[in-house]
Amino acid sequence: MEGGLVSQLAQGAVLHLTSDVTHARRGARRHAFRYRVDYLLLAPEVVCRHGLFRLGRAGLFSFCATDHGGPRGNGKGAAWAWEVLGQAGLRREGAMTLALMAQPRFLGFWFNPVSFWMVLRGDDLLAVLAEVNNTFGQRHSYLCHHEGFTPIGPEDLMTTEKVFHVSPFQDVAGRYEFRFRVTPARVAMLIRHTDGKEGLIATLNAAPRPLRQSGLLTAAFRRPGGALRVLALIYWQALRLRLKGVAYRRLPPAPPEEIS
Repeated sequence: MEGGLVSQLAQGAVLHLTSDVTHARRGARRHAFRYRVDYLLLAPEVVCRHGLFRLGRAGLFSFCATDHGGPRGNGKGAAWAWEVLGQAGLRREGAMTLALMAQPRFLGFWFNPVSFWMVLRGDDLLAVLAEVNNTFGQRHSYLCHHEGFTPIGPEDLMTTEKVFHVSPFQDVAGRYEFRFRVTPARVAMLIRHTDGKEGLIATLNAAPRPLRQSGLLTAAFRRPGGALRVLALIYWQALRLRLKGVAYRRLPPAPPEEIS
């Protein structure tokens, strides 16, 4: 993390990522879209308030620790993430920084399709917790790490079984592949779902930069609604899929385990 990315986060800084997000559905009914979405990268245990960006209370943009980590609507924030990582065998050391990449609240409204908890140590990415929320009030997290928590390289593929209902237009079946790149110049993530001839490829790509008031105001004007806009776009794409004749799946029970 050359250029002081980790040191900035450890000192309470917030980084703004105007992210290009793409989804491409493969199989019998192809469907693709691309949007720009605002994410923030911060260290929840030490993050500081920045002008229009508020902590724990409503503002133009804000962050509330209970939005993340553990049961949806009653999260435990960083304490939950450290507990999960410790149960997986990670020894917490002073040189480690726990960062969270997530969409902020906008005028108090919250929704995050996926947020990413990341354990950083110097130049190394040791683990990622992909915290997935669907539009039905459910949450499940996928823990990505190598044996012994050796560093995750930008070309490494982390694989796991899909166990959580995300889209009502896809079965809870198949496998996920995750790929992560986290540097001072670029944050890029790939999630590939494969289920026979069906599946989905989702990407996120952004250049992190210090959070500024001008950046927040630009985001508010160019992408009004923040998380509410994202939710509206999800429903819009769902309507397009339904009009294409894609079958609607009923909501299954959430997986019994909180972490995969």
